[in-house]
Amino acid sequence: MLKPPYRDTPDLRQAIIDACRDMNRRGINQGTSGNISARADGRMIITPSGVPYDRMTPDMLVSMPLDGQGEPEGPLPPSTEWQFHLALLRAKPDMNAIVHAHPVHCTALSINREEIPACHYMIALFGGNTVPLAGYALFGSEDLANNVVAAMRGRHGCLMANHGAVVAGETLEKGLWRLEELEVLARAYILSRSIGKPHILSESEIESVLGAVQNYGLKST
Repeated sequence: MLKPPYRDTPDLRQAIIDACRDMNRRGINQGTSGNISARADGRMIITPSGVPYDRMTPDMLVSMPLDGQGEPEGPLPPSTEWQFHLALLRAKPDMNAIVHAHPVHCTALSINREEIPACHYMIALFGGNTVPLAGYALFGSEDLANNVVAAMRGRHGCLMANHGAVVAGETLEKGLWRLEELEVLARAYILSRSIGKPHILSESEIESVLGAVQNYGLKST
């Protein structure tokens, strides 16, 4: 298992591809709609645009400078969502992976333009008492990148209006795990509303959880 700080190696690139395939196996992504990036050697390594994961090879991934100076390196164009991947890695130096997908329940809430409130204590895994909603903007645009960075200030994940969800991870494994937890949370919240009125935990109740979950899940990664 690779550990940060990551180096741009074939093993890292294969780990990114494996994480993409794992998203589909876990049912938190469909087709090629998701994308994953990782911080390595002062650059961002990101999946290319529109390539099925089962056909993707390490040499297809794209390397881009984190400072935004210089051209992408690789045989294919980067994911159309490279702008918010790059912006998040720059805004969150303690995070080494960005994972984006269109999980069904997260996307359903995003279509309703709703954030996820503190319906379960595991919301603290995302850094606060909500999973916020980033405002809508055209996919792949600078406006979308700005909206996502603003929504994730002080958070490790957000929903994206009429789009999907994105999370940041200290590692690739933690990012994938966090996205799966977000989809479980979204599904539970939707189901709870179908049978009654969800009880929302108070700020003080979530504050007591935040300290307790700071290292949750890190030992295995």
